Amino acid sequence: MKKRHKYIFVVGGVMSGVGKGITTASIGKILMARGLSVNPVKIDPYLNVDAGTMNPIEHGEVFVLDSGLECDQDMGNYERFLDITLPSLNYMTSGMVYRTVIARERALEYGGKCVEAVPHIPQEILKRLEASVKKSKADVTTIEVGGTVGEYQNILFIEAARILKLKNPGDVLFVMVSYLPVPSKLGEMKTKPTQYAIRTLNSYGVHPDIIVARSERPLDARRKEKIAESASINPDHIISAPDIDSIYDVPINFEKDGLSKTLLKLLSLKTKKDSDMRGWHDFVKRAHGVKKEVKIAVIGKYFKTGDFALSDAYISVLESLKHAGAKVGVKVVADWLDSEPYEENPKNLKELDNYAGILIPGGFGGRGIEGKISAIGYAREHKIPYFGLCYGMQLAVIEYSRNVLGIKDANTTEIDQKTKNPVVDIMPEQERNLKLGAYGGSMRLGAWPAVLLEGSRAKLAYGSSTISERHRHRYEINPSYVEALEKAGLVFSGMSPDKRLAEIIELPQKVHPFFLATQFHPEFKSSPLNPHPLFVEFIKAAANFKIAK
Repeated sequence: MKKRHKYIFVVGGVMSGVGKGITTASIGKILMARGLSVNPVKIDPYLNVDAGTMNPIEHGEVFVLDSGLECDQDMGNYERFLDITLPSLNYMTSGMVYRTVIARERALEYGGKCVEAVPHIPQEILKRLEASVKKSKADVTTIEVGGTVGEYQNILFIEAARILKLKNPGDVLFVMVSYLPVPSKLGEMKTKPTQYAIRTLNSYGVHPDIIVARSERPLDARRKEKIAESASINPDHIISAPDIDSIYDVPINFEKDGLSKTLLKLLSLKTKKDSDMRGWHDFVKRAHGVKKEVKIAVIGKYFKTGDFALSDAYISVLESLKHAGAKVGVKVVADWLDSEPYEENPKNLKELDNYAGILIPGGFGGRGIEGKISAIGYAREHKIPYFGLCYGMQLAVIEYSRNVLGIKDANTTEIDQKTKNPVVDIMPEQERNLKLGAYGGSMRLGAWPAVLLEGSRAKLAYGSSTISERHRHRYEINPSYVEALEKAGLVFSGMSPDKRLAEIIELPQKVHPFFLATQFHPEFKSSPLNPHPLFVEFIKAAANFKIAK
């Protein structure tokens, strides 16, 4: 008898940004700990075809898969929590769905029918889910529907979920992640917004099986009873999820509430093993147990929405630092520093003396660029461990070209198209994309191989001569300047197999305790149980760095 596939839809109530992605990843984690294979899918209700053109100020980090698909940051949460590599099939947007349906209509694939939002859009959503399930061969598929119940954009995805449950009774369940506010003037947790969210979901023909109650405080018995009575939900199926210090505690807290046991019961799933999260518990214990703090300066632009900074723009970088810190046995404290004050007054660079390491992440545009270059020079001259990612590598090459090689006007054509010394330049194929106005999905994206130099710090960190890492950029180190830079002491320790593209630069350890930068994004391949080796080496160097008192 064929084993029936199971589906868990995770939807949001009351407000967005309260942890649907972490909830979905944690559900996957606790099911995997029971010996089940899990296939996580993210649905974004935007008309963008992918996340590459979305503003990180509003949407958070753009995460890149091996395939090159630019997607939502929650795909990164899934990969980190589950230690898996996801295919493009596991991400969809309204734009993808509508574009496919319209293309089929243009090709007469609907046989002259009137093509409508219902049923054709839900049918396409279900086709994509079916393709993902077929490819994964997993036991359970978790599907996070972005946004909040009640938004117009969500309706067709929830309709698809309703149809799936109708056709597969007993194999589909719904988890609602809903926020319970505690207004400061009242001092009382309010359940009414969640009750309304549940009723809104009911109006779509869907009833939640489990409520994950997010709040700043734990849910008390009285509130749990109120939600249960008004929504006809078993009180045991309401999970309290108060604010916590670390997202990595969430799967552990879920298991304390017996969530995996409840999920297995509701889906009529039987496993041969009890929950085994020993590796995860060890990681969390190490992360909580460290006492030594290592301060890292992350230098870039502030990503703000109005008066509020959005650290989610670099969430993979922050999490990778935490993974490495737990491995090394230190607590990483990352401070966000704006580079523009370094342009206004070079004396402001002195604040970097308070840090054991400096990291410049990826980015675009010219604002604050000279300040970043000055900070890199300060790190190089004062022997402060430096780690550059993507733009952080390109700017390091510019700094070295100007101040060591002596090319004072060295620059990138991204900022100065007329520079006489473009040490960072756009590749011809990328230049054609820009002329055609092809911005979406047209950068160098996804996994690319690189060959590492024997004896280099990069080679020692990886323990391998060849690697594969994920990229997201248009501009490259200009090959015409590589030889001169090498003669000036810069080591190109990672190159593309054809030796055309620079992937890693570094300074020898006898010259600098740690000065290394990558053209790729190593943060996209770090996880709690398998921290990225370059982040580990950076944090090791920072932990050994003596800050001058």
